[in-house]
Amino acid sequence: MFDITGKRFWFFLISAVVILIGIISLASFGRLKLGVEFSSGSMMRVSFEQSVAQEELRDELVSLGYTDVIIQSTKEGDFYIRTHKLSEDEKAGLQHALTDRFGEVQETEFYSVSPWVATETANNAAIAVAVAAVGILLYITWAFRRMPKPFRYGICAIVALVHDVLVALGIFSILGSILGWEINLMFITGILAVIGYSVNNTVVIFDRIRENLARGISSNFEVVVNNSLVETLSRSLNTSLTTLVVVVALLLFVGASIQNFAVVLLIGIIAGTYSSLYIAPLLLVVWEKREWGRFVKWLAPSRSQG
Repeated sequence: MFDITGKRFWFFLISAVVILIGIISLASFGRLKLGVEFSSGSMMRVSFEQSVAQEELRDELVSLGYTDVIIQSTKEGDFYIRTHKLSEDEKAGLQHALTDRFGEVQETEFYSVSPWVATETANNAAIAVAVAAVGILLYITWAFRRMPKPFRYGICAIVALVHDVLVALGIFSILGSILGWEINLMFITGILAVIGYSVNNTVVIFDRIRENLARGISSNFEVVVNNSLVETLSRSLNTSLTTLVVVVALLLFVGASIQNFAVVLLIGIIAGTYSSLYIAPLLLVVWEKREWGRFVKWLAPSRSQG
């Protein structure tokens, strides 16, 4: 049988390294690039009859005075142009200038968000994530109320969720610096979907731990958790793989409109599967065995040997 719980500190170390890389990215590249919904501005999707390179379009917009412009290309050959909030006259002037430079321009999408609406949207998104986390904590604590110390199950599930969110934020900060991707409402929707997916997988594993404790397969909690993980391992991996197939199909064939949603789902499913198997249940073991200080002691010999 696989000794998963015996390698728990290695799994924690892998997560710590991934999250640390994300934190370094956030510190190095600055804050996350916020979309129109969270920072105000105007977003326009345009297409040209003739072939236009992204750098050509950027140079033209900068020459027109849009030095803060953000441009993203789509697989269909269109461009998303993000600027400060445009008035009707500014929008008409921009379209006229692009037509003079590149030929006929077709606008397929346009919307603007005021600073007040952007602030409200950001606040509501933060509240939604916080309410979801509190609701999950209360639900899991209630669902495992017949277990000894049920609050631990809720806390470990929330730690796993925080792990998934930090991984997603770190990777998006890297993508934002390289590809110019922004955090928008589709990203928040994806985060909430990932939270639900990860919790579902974690509850399945916790439920198997409860069943094995009730059956009395061992008096050693670590052995019970390890058996439960082994028993649910194939189910968790198979579910995640089939879900990933669907998400990859969305990413490849649906287009840029749900790009952030599909990418955060892709990242979140991988991170969520990992955290539900190797973070949440192994934290239960650490808590039960009171090993909070052992990880530091385990790291010290590793560094000295390196």
